[in-house]
Amino acid sequence: MGGAEIEQLIRLLARLPGLGPRSARRAALQLIKQREALMLPLVRAITEVAETVTACSVCGNVDSRDPCVICADQRRDGSLLCVVEDVADLWAIERSAVYRGRYHVLGGTLSALDGVGPEDLKIDQLIARAAEPGVEEVVLATNATVDGQTTAHYITDRLEGSGVRISRLASGVPVGGELDYLDDGTLSAAFRTRRPVAGE
Repeated sequence: MGGAEIEQLIRLLARLPGLGPRSARRAALQLIKQREALMLPLVRAITEVAETVTACSVCGNVDSRDPCVICADQRRDGSLLCVVEDVADLWAIERSAVYRGRYHVLGGTLSALDGVGPEDLKIDQLIARAAEPGVEEVVLATNATVDGQTTAHYITDRLEGSGVRISRLASGVPVGGELDYLDDGTLSAAFRTRRPVAGE
């Protein structure tokens, strides 16, 4: 095989989600073969992203500006606040184009096994945002996993008595399913048929 530089490229590519060692070798070879058309533009894009992208101080999305494009968009419905586990979930919902409110990225889920508690997530910031004037509904869009459900219940308890409606995505989101893997139609149906949390 190639020299140490190529092996380093393959090792780094193999660390990306969905790429094992064989896929990483194929990707590296493709990059090398298409140096001008693919590798050099990719290097420039990665460098630019590394230098400019940051987490939005309002919602937790990633963008080259702060606040992010979504938070800065005055056309978004400020009465709706959609709570997601991570940025991939936010992007999945945005792709569906069914939701026009604002977001809050928790940064993960509660997990006793992994030692993740409420203080490790942006739950206190969520409670503060839910108390802001104009916020009427918090949509819990955590994944339908055990940790996602636990997190949703914890947030529901924290928001009890706040005066905001709390709803949860409904039909179409399978138990154990992750938002980033759902198709746009399924996400659209889940938003349209979201249900109140009270009484669960």
